[in-house]
Amino acid sequence: MNRTRTFFLMVTLTILFVIIGGAIGGRQGTVMAFLIAAGMNVFSYWFSDKMVLRRYRASQVGPDDQSRLYPIVEALVEKSGMPMPKVFVIPERNPNAFATGRNPEHAAVAATEGLLEILDDEELSGVMGHELAHVKHRDILTGTIAATFAGAIAMLGQFARFGVGGQGQRNNPVGMLLIMIGAPLGAMLIRMAVSRVREYAADQGGARISGHPRALASALEKLHSGVRAFPMTHGNPAHSHMFIMNPFFGGLQKFFSTHPPAEERIRRLRAMDDTG
Repeated sequence: MNRTRTFFLMVTLTILFVIIGGAIGGRQGTVMAFLIAAGMNVFSYWFSDKMVLRRYRASQVGPDDQSRLYPIVEALVEKSGMPMPKVFVIPERNPNAFATGRNPEHAAVAATEGLLEILDDEELSGVMGHELAHVKHRDILTGTIAATFAGAIAMLGQFARFGVGGQGQRNNPVGMLLIMIGAPLGAMLIRMAVSRVREYAADQGGARISGHPRALASALEKLHSGVRAFPMTHGNPAHSHMFIMNPFFGGLQKFFSTHPPAEERIRRLRAMDDTG
């Protein structure tokens, strides 16, 4: 079901891009917007791990370090048959975790010190199973593709704003308004919907990898309270989709969330545990 929803949302995003591209810049404008957006996101896809880990001052840990994070990730990897990712700890009170890297062979998982302080081993195993599920499902690639199309649509809206192409649309102010504002907004909402679907899939995958869906549900309850008590202040809200729980609050974050409601995620995990 999650794969079907993701496929449907990605097809919808692609169709929207083709329609808006034809209305604004014709074939040439469409190709130009796509190439620019693709170039930006391909760079991010290949180098996002280094950039994001540096941004959050992450320190790599290994088997010889005292952190309990590495052996927990190592046990999950052995159980799932995945390649061992690099493991990092972030000096941050906000209890959170994320995965990055372009594929399972070049992946990294990171957890904050705040996360390690409030979770027991089973809960931590559930959270890191969630992050490994993102790696296994190649969600970084899915997110990059969605970002490329959404960015290209936003770029086409800017073309319309400055009068590039779309000769037939200039006499239709309502149509132009929809293209300049409605289309980029719709693309952004679809991209967020893709992210929310992938979070549900990672919850399910993480529960299966760890074998403790109820422990993951318990961890999400703690994180939901913890991120509100210690919101992240020095990070970039554009990275919110990477974290297991949105670490940023204020402004329009609650209206344009990249994550499904924590209560629904917890309910699904508990139902999963009840059904075996």
